Amino acid sequence: MSRYFSLVLLIAFFVIPSQAQDVLTLHRLSGPIILDGISDEPAWQGVEPVDLTMYQPISGGQMTERTEIRVAYDNDYLYVSGKMFDSEPDEVRANTLYRDRWSGDDTFAIVLDTFNDNENALWFFTSPNGVRFDIAVSSDANGSGGGTSFGGGAVNQSWNTYWDVETQQNEEGWFAEMRIPYSSLGFQEKDGKVEMGMILYRYIARKSERHIFPAIPPNWGMGYAKPSQARKIVLTDVKAKRPVYITPYVTGGRSIFNELNDAETKYVSDSEITKQVGLDIKYAITNNLTLDATFNTDFAQVEADDQQVNLTRFSLFFPEKRQFFQERSSLFDFSTGRRDRLFHSRNIGINEGETVRILGGGRMVGKIGAWDVGVIDMQTESVGDLPSENFGVLRFRRSVVNDQSFAGTMFTSRLGDDGSYNLAYGADASIKIGQNDYLTTKWAQTFEDEVLDADAFDFFQSGFFSAGYARRTDIGWSFRTGAMFAGRDYMPGSGFVSRTDYTQLNWDAQYGWLSAEDAPLRKHDGSSYGSLYFRNHDGSLESARVGGSWDFDFKTGASARTSLNVMVEDLLEELSFPKDTGVPVGRYTFVDWQGSYSIGSGNLLRGRVSSNIGSFYDGWRIQANYSPTWNVNRFLELSGSYQYTHLEFPDRNQKADIHLVGVRTQIGFNTKVSLNSFVQYNTSANIIASNIRFRYNFAEGNDLWFVYTENLNSDRHRESPVLPVSGIRTLLLKYTYTIGA
Repeated sequence: MSRYFSLVLLIAFFVIPSQAQDVLTLHRLSGPIILDGISDEPAWQGVEPVDLTMYQPISGGQMTERTEIRVAYDNDYLYVSGKMFDSEPDEVRANTLYRDRWSGDDTFAIVLDTFNDNENALWFFTSPNGVRFDIAVSSDANGSGGGTSFGGGAVNQSWNTYWDVETQQNEEGWFAEMRIPYSSLGFQEKDGKVEMGMILYRYIARKSERHIFPAIPPNWGMGYAKPSQARKIVLTDVKAKRPVYITPYVTGGRSIFNELNDAETKYVSDSEITKQVGLDIKYAITNNLTLDATFNTDFAQVEADDQQVNLTRFSLFFPEKRQFFQERSSLFDFSTGRRDRLFHSRNIGINEGETVRILGGGRMVGKIGAWDVGVIDMQTESVGDLPSENFGVLRFRRSVVNDQSFAGTMFTSRLGDDGSYNLAYGADASIKIGQNDYLTTKWAQTFEDEVLDADAFDFFQSGFFSAGYARRTDIGWSFRTGAMFAGRDYMPGSGFVSRTDYTQLNWDAQYGWLSAEDAPLRKHDGSSYGSLYFRNHDGSLESARVGGSWDFDFKTGASARTSLNVMVEDLLEELSFPKDTGVPVGRYTFVDWQGSYSIGSGNLLRGRVSSNIGSFYDGWRIQANYSPTWNVNRFLELSGSYQYTHLEFPDRNQKADIHLVGVRTQIGFNTKVSLNSFVQYNTSANIIASNIRFRYNFAEGNDLWFVYTENLNSDRHRESPVLPVSGIRTLLLKYTYTIGA
């Protein structure tokens, strides 16, 4: 009993709840609003603009342009209006008409913590061209990139929902009105009131200047979208409608592919006609619990994956881009390492890069009482030696101790109709201790038919455990330290793992500070970090990485980074690289330097250049990357990427020059009609991959797609018989129509 009482006192002493703040009661509109971008209706006249401050480049500095932002609501919608006055209206950045594509434009945004949990938020913003952008924020925006980019795992740019916006430009600047239906927000009503968190901002791209409400300090990379820093707002007497969205689709097309004949002497051409219909249903069971059902699912319109060059001994990781899996996808996050996770939805319907037909299934996400709940059940078709499989996921999570701490569980199953199975369960917790300090811990275990049937099954060896402690801030001292253990038989069949049977120790200590107001630099960050991987079976060192870095941002919006790293790799098996290069068994120590520079996003011609130079196992590696973007005008954006890698191993007389080229053309004829062309050339895989997508977005949920893909062999004579020019060519048409939108 005394030990329990001591523990309670310890928690009460160290755990600091969120600071109380005044709640802002929003204005209820007294009349109709015509959505045209100009907030001149009488109903807007009684709405006071919020008090804005400068967030960047100088926190609390003098704002150079006048901005007025108002927020109000009625029985059905939340309205947001912005008057972005500009002394140089011709310099306003309005670079693209492409949906969900931010190209260094001026922006006007609202971030809403609709669940009022200080953890998750929905982020709506627009540009002077009236382009809609919507993003789901999770993990209190921790782990996201700074500056004006949207990187990191705490933001999901693939999420979309239903809302409207209109904008206008004139000699005074640009003006916008947003209308967001309550059905797209998902909130909790209590005693006739709805409480949320809200952040508003205006971003002036050419000046890298951000005006924000409330006055959030720039202590985090994406503090301007951080739910825990949002101002609390209240809406009264509102009820969220719970519509049913029914989206049938039809797909038709043809694929032409080449296969070896029975004698394996040459390739012969064959074709396949696609005729397919399917159905998606979305239903809001409650204000904050949504069910998605799908039948004969098709993802023909999904953008192609970026080509990658693998210079590691681990599998490549590809992110999930399919819209069906996006809503509140952060709820299913159960990270077990940098890329590793207990559940990765790309396992459903994709096997070794090839599409597997999804017969149907359902997905339910949201909140039931105090619990965050996520359920997935999907059935795939059998293909070749791959059996028909059922994927199941069950996720529970709730706040504990304070509103920025949680504990949860996850269960996954992968069941084949041939009797194969893989089961997993996990428990995780993240406890906020102090203002920016977090203690995290995770446990997971897997059960697989092949392992359980073996005599050598060890309960402990099928598990994973991690514990960590971190201080999360960009200003002042921050740190991260932790340990992980993964057993020999730990293998989540519905997840992603890069290695097993290891114990890892990691650390990262950094110090960040803001420059003086008259300095060209805005922020600095110096860091020292390291990680050690030990083999469990003998305790030997498998991998190590120790280094230091310096990151700095300019007030112009540009940023740069330099780092020096020492690595150790102990190979028990020979490692193969492209172009017949490789590394034999042995222990290697090597050193490299990395550097990068990103041009400010407000420039019409911008981009990022980076390099990696140093020893590499028992040889050398030189790698250079360049990724420019040029907005020719608001209709046309050209972007590209070029990665050059030179490998050299003098002791074995091995050399390789690897080129990875990507060229993307994005044409926005208007905010509804667009064309995207993405062509990639990868010399390590000897392919030229093209993906061309035409979209006519009549309205949210109503789309016509034309999709053309083709893979060409760039080195036909690398195999015998000679490879065909084209590996596969596909032309598809897909039409979706949403009823109830």
